[in-house]
Amino acid sequence: MDFLYAIFTVIATVPLLLLICFFALLVKIFTAKSIRNSNYPPVAGTVLSLLINFNRIYDYLTEVAGKHQTFRLLAEDQSEIYTTEARNIEHILKTSFDKYNKGQYLQGITNDLLGQGIFVVNGANWRQQRKLASVEFSTRMLRDFSCNIFRKNAVKLIRTVSQLSLSADIFDIQELLMRYSLDSIFEVGFGTDLNTMESDAAGSSFIKAFDDATSLIHWRYIDPTWKVQRLLNIGFEASLAKNIKYIHAFVQQVISKKRQQMEIQQNSDKEDILSRFLIESKKDPEKMNDEYLRDIILNFILAGKDTTANTLSWFFYMLCKNPLVQEKIVQEITETIPGNSIDEFVANTTDDTFEKMHYLHAALSETLRLYPAVPVVSFHLTKYVFSKLYLNINNVMRVFCKDGRCAEAHDILPDGYRVRKGDNVYYIAYAMGRMTNIWGDDAKDFKPERWLSNGIFQPESPFKFIAFHAGPRICLGKDFAYRQMKIVSVGLLRYFKFKLADEKQAVMYKPTFTLHVNGGLHLLAISRPD
Repeated sequence: MDFLYAIFTVIATVPLLLLICFFALLVKIFTAKSIRNSNYPPVAGTVLSLLINFNRIYDYLTEVAGKHQTFRLLAEDQSEIYTTEARNIEHILKTSFDKYNKGQYLQGITNDLLGQGIFVVNGANWRQQRKLASVEFSTRMLRDFSCNIFRKNAVKLIRTVSQLSLSADIFDIQELLMRYSLDSIFEVGFGTDLNTMESDAAGSSFIKAFDDATSLIHWRYIDPTWKVQRLLNIGFEASLAKNIKYIHAFVQQVISKKRQQMEIQQNSDKEDILSRFLIESKKDPEKMNDEYLRDIILNFILAGKDTTANTLSWFFYMLCKNPLVQEKIVQEITETIPGNSIDEFVANTTDDTFEKMHYLHAALSETLRLYPAVPVVSFHLTKYVFSKLYLNINNVMRVFCKDGRCAEAHDILPDGYRVRKGDNVYYIAYAMGRMTNIWGDDAKDFKPERWLSNGIFQPESPFKFIAFHAGPRICLGKDFAYRQMKIVSVGLLRYFKFKLADEKQAVMYKPTFTLHVNGGLHLLAISRPD
């Protein structure tokens, strides 16, 4: 009986302890934050409100940003500052770039998979990788090589959709686009053709392992026990370790194979990115070893696998919802790009032809404005190493549709609000695209014409149109992304008219690392007359 009494006593005590901890947390959150001080951004709530609005997190932040262009959500030790003010973004990403830096928390979360790759490092490592990548992305050889890959895979994609059209099958275009983009980034980046669109090759196993690994890495942000699980090699961490081991072995095989090929073909052109990095590694073999090259590869995969596919998925969704825009693009295609057969037509999708297609560029930019495929970039302070519940909730939100930077010293933003050392500052790309003060009263409408003046595309400031980031960390692959999206979109639209499989079904995003269409985008493709 005494034993049972002791058990019941413990059970009865647990809710009380949880309640005490919760109130202690609230006291800590609201203490010493200058809540009523107008020198600091207005307080719109706490980080716990993000958990409550988890499934509609982007729209929640948009609603708050509609009331306050810059606002705070309170956390335990600091304020989380969110802004849609372009002046603030330019200040953080360009003018005062050296004052704001990535912290160590993100690196601790992602290091197992991404290591010391360009998207998770700072300082000398970032500058070196940025410089090397910048040189390679600017070469004509890489541009021509990548375009040939994009066109080759676009032909495969068109023929796959053709079969689905003939049988009147409903299909998930997001899934097809994911396979297309992975095949393309692997061949452009590493000279390896996974061919996931046509066969169940070894690449399919890599896709599954990589997708599972990134998903499990994501769960580290909300699971306060992940470090214990990793130490004991149990639970999700055991699965993650298994996937990472497979991924690393796969990539190591790619590197080794590429080294052997380069030794045999010493005088051949080194077109893919890995080959060119391998050449560079000979200058500093101790630092640029196979592990370092592996990290570079995995970071490029992360950057190129989902972002283009997601943007194109939202693009086709917008065209289905706006059939007149779809037909305007088709008219521009037929007036600009000749070609009878699929191969001939796709071969004519060149930079010269795309320069004449201002409406297509406007429609893609309009898609990115409303549905920015922002890479997962999270900035944390080193001190966030303890797995507390609210911190893990908060850290999850930092990977959603926004970039954050941690203030390393006290600062004043251009809109007059102060930032304390230890505060984190985020810009919300999804919300910015919907701000009437930035884009006008029709900000929420899909309107490619807003980008045109007398039929000519007019670019916007990168601190206003933030889909590709800005300042020193602006996306190196911006032109490559546009080129790839244009090749795919004109190829598909030239031969098919697209409709939603279910016009009444609500299409929503999935709150994850990139802006996926939740559950995929299911379409019908109707063949257009030749």
